[in-house]
This record gives sequence, structure tokens and C-alpha cells, in this order.
Amino acid sequence: MTHVQYLKPFLKETPFHAAIEPLMHGNGWVRWQGYYSPAFYDSEQSEYFATRHGASVYDVSPLIKYSITGKDAARFANFLVTRDLTKVKPMTAAYTAWCDDDGRMLEEGTIFRLGENEFLLNAALHQLHWLGDAAYGFDVKIEEVSETLAGLSLQGPNSRTILQAMGVKGIEALPHFGIMETQLDGRWLRIDRAGFTGDLGYEIWVKPQDALWLWETLFRAGTPHKIAPMGSLALDMVRIEAGFILVDVDYIGAKHAVRPTAAVSPFEAGIGWCVGLKKDSYFVGKRALAAEKERGSRHILIGIEIEGRKPAPGAFLYADKPGKVELGLTTSAMWSPHLKKNLAFAKVPPAYAKPGTEMWIEIWYGKEQKIERSMVKCWARNRMFFDPPRKKAMA
Repeated sequence: MTHVQYLKPFLKETPFHAAIEPLMHGNGWVRWQGYYSPAFYDSEQSEYFATRHGASVYDVSPLIKYSITGKDAARFANFLVTRDLTKVKPMTAAYTAWCDDDGRMLEEGTIFRLGENEFLLNAALHQLHWLGDAAYGFDVKIEEVSETLAGLSLQGPNSRTILQAMGVKGIEALPHFGIMETQLDGRWLRIDRAGFTGDLGYEIWVKPQDALWLWETLFRAGTPHKIAPMGSLALDMVRIEAGFILVDVDYIGAKHAVRPTAAVSPFEAGIGWCVGLKKDSYFVGKRALAAEKERGSRHILIGIEIEGRKPAPGAFLYADKPGKVELGLTTSAMWSPHLKKNLAFAKVPPAYAKPGTEMWIEIWYGKEQKIERSMVKCWARNRMFFDPPRKKAMA
């Protein structure tokens, strides 16, 4: 008789793992940057509704975090990213992209300005070698500090109320993309008002040794306010509603693209608004992006609303119903339970990107052990489908 031994994959555990593992009733683990990360606890649907109607908690510890300090840190950070960081004050975060010399996007994410010459860049992909190359000639120190911070993303309409119930003083005065540092029960906290859900929400950072204390304190305060843990499947649903793009799903980072033509610019990724072509200093890719702005982009990633209820991931778009004039394809797609709409992101020529433009989409789906085809109408939309006033409103 042959005996087969199945080995547990060698993945690291985040500082919150001991609190998360007992709640993983469906054993829905996935790999995220070498860590165990929950795809779902019980069901993505319940976690989705907790986010939209109560509050949810997602472990963001595997995010890759780079500290940028030194005499030239501010000058280098402004050289690195597309946003004009001279307009970003200390203890404020900004969403931005960073590109190669050809204006192709390596990635996008948030950068925290913690001081005049102290920054923290949050990334989903490893970027240390690129950052080191880009920093040539600058008096800066760049180091990965991912394992020095443990973080939870608290998102949803009740998130501020829960932080107040925890005893966090001054949270009601924190503006959108603001950062604060405080003490609670003798422990250091850094809180920024941001997230990946498009809702009112915060990211809470502590030292790894305080992670379990944070989890227990957060859930004790949040239990009366419909708090629930959330996995990546539900997070994917809410981020699509919010219009947030995801690397390796909606675009490929320039250093990871096998074909050069697969790399995209921020304009093509639909985040051209974060390209500061008017900022005084040069930034990586500025000349190429200015030229693209002048001549036009190959395509733009937009939001589309689709007729019917069949989600359309990887579906082709056409200018006509016979499907002879192909326009592009979808990247992310979902049926939105909250908005009651069939939504997707799609790459289309700029001429079709104007909101309201009508197109046709070909959807293939399984139905009772058969593959069905549906050709229905769709319309270009602002990709930010869900944008409630509470996201930016003050208390």
C-alpha cells in the first residue's frame, strides 16, 4: 500500500493569525505575499453585507511597506511618484502611481507623509530593487519595514463609532486620508482614514506584539455595532463597487509584463487624475506621460453597467450587436447586491469611454451543465459606482 503524506504549505502567519484561525470555519485560506490570508470565513455574502451595513475587519499586514527617510526624502518621493507631493502635508496620505521612464505603471497605492522627510510607501508587489535604482543620486534611506507593523482595515458605516467605543480620542476630527498617532491602554496606534472599500473606513497599525490585543479590543467594542471579519472575496466585491483597480487583475505591473505592450500608463488604467504633469519638478516617466497626454492613449479602463444579471468577467465588448467591431474586454466584474446592478471594468478605446456610451457585450456562462451565450447592451459609466458622502464626511 502506498502512503501519501500531504505537507502543509510553508506560509508565514501574520501577527493576527492566532485570532483569525479559529474563525475560519470554511478553511478558506489563500496565499498573499507568502502569508496565510483569509479568502472567506463563513461566506463572502455575509462579509460583504457586514461591510456595507455595519463594519468589517480585514488583515492588511501582508501589504509591503517601504520607509523612505533622509535629507532628500521629500525630493526623492516627489521624483518617484506621479502625484505632486509638495501639496501633501505631514500626517496625510495620498493615492498615487509610480512609473518607469516609458510612463508605464509599475504599481499604484498609497504613500504616507509622516514628516517633512519621512514617508511610507504601501505596495502590493516587491519594489525594493526598483526604488534603489530610482534613488541614485539622492541622499535617502529606503528599507522594507513590512514586518515591523501589523494592520487591520476597519471599514463600513459603523467604523468610526467602533473606534470611539474603543476609546480613540479625536477620531471624529480625522479627515479623509488623514493620519493620526495615539496611545490606547499604553499601546501605540497609527490610524489613517483610508481603505479599499469606497466607504467610511480606517486602517489601524500597531506593533506586531500588540496585534492580538488590537483584535480583541476592536471586536469587544464592535460587537454591538455589527462588526465581522472579512476575507478577500468580499473585499473584491466592495472594491469593484468603489472603482478601485487591482494589480495583476486590472493591469499588469511594467516589470512583470511578459509583453511590453501589456504594460499600461496611469491614463490607460483610468487614474490619469493622479498624474501631476503641472508639478514643477521632474518625476519618473513625466516626458512619456506628457507625450501620451498630447497624442492620446491606446485605451482606457472604465466602468460599465451591463444589461441583465449575468456577471461578465473576461467578456468581450463590441460596437455592434453582430460582434464584428471588437472594442476591448472586461477585467473585473460582479453583480452588485447593494446597488442591484451588473457592473464591470473594461478596457475600451478613448472614443467609447464617455459615460453613457452604448456598447454590446458577449457573456458566456454555465447553466445546468451547458455553456450559454448572451449578447446584451452595456453602457460606459464612471468607474466609482459606489461613493457615499460618509466616506469623506466629518462627524
